[in-house]
Amino acid sequence: MRKKKGKLEEILSKARFYDDIELYQVSYRDFDNIVTIPLKEFILLSSNFELIPVSRIVEIKKGTTVMYSKSSINS
Repeated sequence: MRKKKGKLEEILSKARFYDDIELYQVSYRDFDNIVTIPLKEFILLSSNFELIPVSRIVEIKKGTTVMYSKSSINS
């Protein structure tokens, strides 16, 4: 049985394969800081999500629209 993708995985998949990846920004936890970088750069930096897991993503924006946000960035 196939596992259904979650909202975050759906957004990442759409951004990478069906939309303009250059429009997306990712904010992720890096120790006590929140770092925001372009999605394309995040994928390279994280070695395709191996060095920085998807679970550390706190927000994804497409332009100025928030596509994904964890309930609390400070937790």
